[in-house]
Amino acid sequence: MSEEGSLKTDLMVYVGILVMAGVQIFMAYYSPGVIRMLIVASIQAFLAVMFFMHLRDEKSSLRLALIPATLFVLVMLNMVWADSFRLIQFRSFPK
Repeated sequence: MSEEGSLKTDLMVYVGILVMAGVQIFMAYYSPGVIRMLIVASIQAFLAVMFFMHLRDEKSSLRLALIPATLFVLVMLNMVWADSFRLIQFRSFPK
């Protein structure tokens, strides 16, 4: 692929991510819904990883190897979130 074609593709993906960010802001104010926001954020993350981190050019075996690692990170984040909500309740605020 030529450098010019790659730059054009990168700019189109970048503009697409910016448009989706605008859609998320609109959705946050006028139609709040966690599932819809997560879907748009997942699409944004997919585009960023595939195009800007060049994962689309890698072998499919590497892509498949990243799935368990990503699931592990998500499960570990889920365990930390529960503890952080508990700590908010025990925090003493100055009166």
